[in-house]
Amino acid sequence: MDYKVGMYLLYLAVSIGLTIWVARTASRNGQIFLEDVFADERLARAVNSLLVVGFYLLNLGYVTVAMRHRDPIRSTSEAMEELSLKVGLVLLVLGALHFFNVFALGRYRRSRLRQVATHPPVAPIGMLPRPAMATGPHPQGPQQAAAPGPHPPAQHFPAHQRPGQQPGQNPPENR
Repeated sequence: MDYKVGMYLLYLAVSIGLTIWVARTASRNGQIFLEDVFADERLARAVNSLLVVGFYLLNLGYVTVAMRHRDPIRSTSEAMEELSLKVGLVLLVLGALHFFNVFALGRYRRSRLRQVATHPPVAPIGMLPRPAMATGPHPQGPQQAAAPGPHPPAQHFPAHQRPGQQPGQNPPENR
């Protein structure tokens, strides 16, 4: 048998075998990732199947296009060198396809998570007044009771009333 024909057969066997192995592994392990990306198991399975079909079409199409070699191959070493070059290119294409898929799906997932994220809570309605700063000596006497801790006692306002607002007065609009 001619070295070139042997190289072609070995190239096809290795390339097709690698393509099937990578597709099955990516499909099986990527299902969980796709379920997280799409938040729908049925949609994730459908997308997974479509990705596998696209993966097979692109990779096997590349394998068949890259199989051609114009120069004659005169020895086993030349056949092995050409085979390693072709299989290496197939592996690079497999890796690039995988990276692109993971990158695109990761971006889609981040975008979807941003859209469904809860909005920040509403601004507080009531605020505690700022404690007055003493500039002189501390007053002594029974009129000022010392509060435990570093902060003055909290003043509580009803949810519809803000500090400084008179009861029955409408709250100002949010700015």
